[in-house]
Amino acid sequence: QVQLVESGGELVQAGGPLRLSCAASGLSFSSYAMGWFRQTPGNERAFVAAINWSGSKGYYANSVKGRFTISRDNAKSTTYLEINSLKPEDTAVYYCAAGRWPVEASSEYDFWGQGTQVTVSS
Repeated sequence: QVQLVESGGELVQAGGPLRLSCAASGLSFSSYAMGWFRQTPGNERAFVAAINWSGSKGYYANSVKGRFTISRDNAKSTTYLEINSLKPEDTAVYYCAAGRWPVEASSEYDFWGQGTQVTVSS
């Protein structure tokens, strides 16, 4: 049974940093690309970042380039999303996902976590 469990979401002040984690189990983690998405009420899940299976290449939505960094530790079956200079508009539920390719389309991902809430106060 595949499980992706996000953690690290919390209420933070604007301008601060935050690191989200996603621990995977039940799959051959190093064979999967990993992605992060976020969703706000009434909106579709939006691509944030993705990383290839080896961790050598990260991909980012234009809206987060320069502030977000995706990484992974295959030995720990965990992927991370570091967020700097948090903005109120970063407030969302953040989801991690596992798929074959590090792409933007959510439909290309096979497994999803339950999400972690990030709330940024101004």
